[in-house]
Amino acid sequence: MLLLALDTATDGVAVAVHDGTRVLDARRAGDARHHNEVLVPTIAAALAAAGRERGEVTDVAVGVGPGPFTGLRVGLVTARTLALAWGAALHGVCSLDALAAQALVRGAVPAVGEFLVATDARRREVHTARYRVVPEAGGGAGPERLVRVAGPDVLAPSAVQRDGLTVVGRGAALYPDALGPAGPLADVDAGFLAQVAVDALAGRGGPGLLPAEPLYLRRPDAVEPGARKRVTA
Repeated sequence: MLLLALDTATDGVAVAVHDGTRVLDARRAGDARHHNEVLVPTIAAALAAAGRERGEVTDVAVGVGPGPFTGLRVGLVTARTLALAWGAALHGVCSLDALAAQALVRGAVPAVGEFLVATDARRREVHTARYRVVPEAGGGAGPERLVRVAGPDVLAPSAVQRDGLTVVGRGAALYPDALGPAGPLADVDAGFLAQVAVDALAGRGGPGLLPAEPLYLRRPDAVEPGARKRVTA
């Protein structure tokens, strides 16, 4: 297996290469306004750093959000195009699942129990989901121990049912009164998105895979114009 993972649901792009056993390279680049310009060069750089060729890629995992319309569209279209061109299998991963796995492995959330992930949804709202860490015999802190128990949703920060739980993600930093204090994690590391996909493909559990379709959670601002009104009889 050689899996390419990419995510454009948060600021910038995140790319990783995973060989089924470990992450060979993971990197972030750009910002919210430059997904389209930096994604493909970042993919090329990650493959080069991993010492692998694009023809070796067997699987492509893409973060399906939730996230802004433009960023998700860039990531999904790129992932679909590369998977088709390379003859690779295409998989979707909830971007919040990747951030939750990242928080668990890096010790930003309790080793047992529940916590929340909240990212910036713009318009003074957050994308959020609730996770439970399942105890495992022998310990360990892998992403396979995660279960998403609620969400993803798009809510006003004040409407998030926090229940005293730890909150990770950029949402805690943006809305500290409702969701803070801010933790050390802000955006997705594609290495963890890759690991979520690898665990699911290997049957080790975890949040699992989704169809490679965008999770927008709200309708786009642009709408088709309606029929013209008659102004004369």
